[in-house]
Amino acid sequence: MATRESTLREIKETGVVAVIRMSDPKKLQHVVQAIREGGVSCIEITMTTPKALQMIEKTADAIGDNSVIGVGSVLDPETARAAILAGAEYVVCPTLNRDVIEMSRRYGKVVIPGAMTPTEILTAWQAGADVVKVFPATSLGPQYIKDIKGPLPQIELSPTGGVDANTIGAFIKAGASAVAVGSALLNKQAIADEKYEVLTDLAKQLTEEVRKARA
Repeated sequence: MATRESTLREIKETGVVAVIRMSDPKKLQHVVQAIREGGVSCIEITMTTPKALQMIEKTADAIGDNSVIGVGSVLDPETARAAILAGAEYVVCPTLNRDVIEMSRRYGKVVIPGAMTPTEILTAWQAGADVVKVFPATSLGPQYIKDIKGPLPQIELSPTGGVDANTIGAFIKAGASAVAVGSALLNKQAIADEKYEVLTDLAKQLTEEVRKARA
């Protein structure tokens, strides 16, 4: 079992979190394996996924220590607890909910609440966030991350929403600790056609852009 420290380290070192909304557990395991081969090991299964808790449990059991499974779109502490017991090693929220932060901390899990304004971001950090999810990143852009990091350099930020291989480097250079990526990594047509090598290539592109931005 991963520790809170090792999970946080994996998220930050990889720099990419895959946000997954899928209903087919067999395909999901292929997807996880494919993007892991491309260097993306942090998998966020959202609660908007049908039978999300079952998907988390099955995936966590199947992949062992090869990847780190988290839960996304968490709105309340009860959901956070259920997902943690199913195998989630980190909890991601679209908004700031102090009770979710407290529940995640109680179980020794990484927690990443969502925030947008400087006040919300600092409030989330002071409440115990390990990383603050800046959402929606599409509307704000990399410059916003840089502006926030100016007066608040101590806060770990993870922009989410609309990030792809063309923009991920700019977000990392602006000061993001990690970036959450959905459709830009999990190509729906490739998954439908079971061409998982496409996902491996996309994962490699993203992790390479992170590496270049950090260099």
